[in-house]
Amino acid sequence: MKFLPVVLVFFSFVASSQNFISKTENYPTFPECKNVLKAEQEHCFKEQLKSFIRLNYKEPSVIASENFKGLATVLFEVDKEGVFQVLYINSEYEALNEELGRVFNALPEISPATYNGAPTYAQYRMPLQIPLTESSFTEDAIQKEKPLKSYQSEFDNIKTKDFTYPQYSSGLNIPLSHELYNRFTVNMDKIGTNAHTASKPFQYREVEPYYDMKKENLALFYDKESWFGKKFFNENTVQIQGENYWFTFDIAADLQVGKDFEESYTTYNNTRAGVLQAGLGKRLNLFTAIYESQGKFAGYFNDLAISRGRNDTFQVSVPGRGIGEPFKDGFDYPVVEGYLAYQAADFLDIQFGRGKNFIGDGYRSLFRSDTPSPNAYFKMNTTFWKFKYTNIWSSLRNPNTSTDGGAFLTKYMATHYLSFNVNKRLNIGLFETVLFESEPNRGFDWNFINPVLFYNMAEYGTGSRSGKSIIGLSYKYKWTNQINTYGQLIIDEFSVEEVRAGNKSWRNKFGFQMGVKYADAFKVNNLFLQLEYNQVRPYTYSHNTLNLHYTNDNQPLAHLWGANFRELLLITRYKKDRFYGHAKFIFGERGFETNADNNPFYGTDLLGDERLRIADEGIAIGQGNRANSYYGELEAGFIVNPTTNLKAYVSLIHRNLDVSQNTTLNFDRSTTWLNFGFRTDIFNWYYDY
Repeated sequence: MKFLPVVLVFFSFVASSQNFISKTENYPTFPECKNVLKAEQEHCFKEQLKSFIRLNYKEPSVIASENFKGLATVLFEVDKEGVFQVLYINSEYEALNEELGRVFNALPEISPATYNGAPTYAQYRMPLQIPLTESSFTEDAIQKEKPLKSYQSEFDNIKTKDFTYPQYSSGLNIPLSHELYNRFTVNMDKIGTNAHTASKPFQYREVEPYYDMKKENLALFYDKESWFGKKFFNENTVQIQGENYWFTFDIAADLQVGKDFEESYTTYNNTRAGVLQAGLGKRLNLFTAIYESQGKFAGYFNDLAISRGRNDTFQVSVPGRGIGEPFKDGFDYPVVEGYLAYQAADFLDIQFGRGKNFIGDGYRSLFRSDTPSPNAYFKMNTTFWKFKYTNIWSSLRNPNTSTDGGAFLTKYMATHYLSFNVNKRLNIGLFETVLFESEPNRGFDWNFINPVLFYNMAEYGTGSRSGKSIIGLSYKYKWTNQINTYGQLIIDEFSVEEVRAGNKSWRNKFGFQMGVKYADAFKVNNLFLQLEYNQVRPYTYSHNTLNLHYTNDNQPLAHLWGANFRELLLITRYKKDRFYGHAKFIFGERGFETNADNNPFYGTDLLGDERLRIADEGIAIGQGNRANSYYGELEAGFIVNPTTNLKAYVSLIHRNLDVSQNTTLNFDRSTTWLNFGFRTDIFNWYYDY
């Protein structure tokens, strides 16, 4: 122990010496200066530089001819490789600038400056008295420029690293694709999970505890060496990741070609798109997609787009996409989507953008669906304990009415959905929404901004015609890890007295859904079955103020058939590695309007005026031009790129509509549509109208 003080003193000296060395900075070094003392390095560097300039500089003739006396300033650096780089020369003569540049460019490569033992940039300012004489080189003629050096080092230290697919744990939305969602919702539906599966789209971070999407997708990667092979089959087109940021960019497409055998013509869709995703820090994410599209579809789908177009114009409303124009024998329809997502707290996510939202556990939703065109929205998801509370404020458009400036008339919708996991098996949800408009003498109604509010009470307190409110109830029950049932009840208007009277009053505007899902059916992995029934009475979602119908761009916000229907659907899906397939069969009873002006109004077309209803009592589903409909769809495909969800597929659709009375609006029709496609699957196409 008697040597302990000596040892401590020794290690203290070593530590202090290392600390001193780590903070020392060495000048750039000419070969002639390698053996000089550290204290003499600066003087040696400057002397060697001045000597080289004196020996190589040739005074331009213009200096002597004009008897010039003045100052020339050279700003230069010695980079991390020891190369002299001229950054700036300032004098009154271009010839002088060129000569000084020539001299500095002729300087040899030397040892660079170091800091903490690592090569670094060093920048200097050198003012010179012209004509150049011995007196031009004073001791302080070369001045070190520390601020510029630090800026250059800062830029040089910006580095990227290997891309680790951070999107899979980010706050970005998982694109609404039935096939994609079917891969992971099976795990979220297991008994005992505290997942909330009705409010969609999900964020990647929501799904991460139940399904490792990164692992599953990487397992599908092919062993490709070429740049094209990697980008086409495995990766994003561009993917960059840094210390606290990342972004990807993809060239996307939706290319289809097919045949409508009823109309005997070729169908097609030609969509080119650019998709950008990014993350800044751990809380802020952004997404944007720009689509430029032209298409011609099966006859019934084209007719639907035209019928939902803007009144008295050539504009159409392509179902699910938005307003378009005639293009040759089809349509031209541009679409833009995008949003900013910010995780304000561990329990609160905020989004602002333009896109789609879906509320429900079924294939359809009677609350809010992704079947209409995208709309602007602001959304908050609050998740805590056994609750998830979703607030959505939306800006919607009514293209049939324009402002004085020519813009489509705006209406607003505020939506609440509260999801509660009662126990390990049962989930219940409470839904309410209200549509309201900004009237000239009313302004924007801030009553509907409150995120915790009963909209029916607000509507009553501001006037019976101030808005249109709808309420709903949903449930999901997990019978086993493979089987769960779900349902929705939607109430637009309801009178207990009218129900008791049994007179089928038009005021009883409601609908319901019942469904069952069976995952890994019959013990076959990735085989999925779904049976669902939907029913909505006439006049549901309609209103006596035409701008408050439950639509966006003349497309229903909930079920794509509007109202006045019954529907039974069966869906089966299967996936194996990169191959997938599904079969869909839909049987329906529907009632259509008989006149284009919806007079009389039978309660199907949500653009109708309920004041033109056919009666107050005796209202029944299927009234009007009653029809039986059948829709079958088979699709088989291959996932070309699991990262971008690029797919190649073939589909066969058979649709049959049998109406009571053939009219110009609806008539007996049997469609067989064969389609080949190659698409980036980041939104759902619905053809089952």
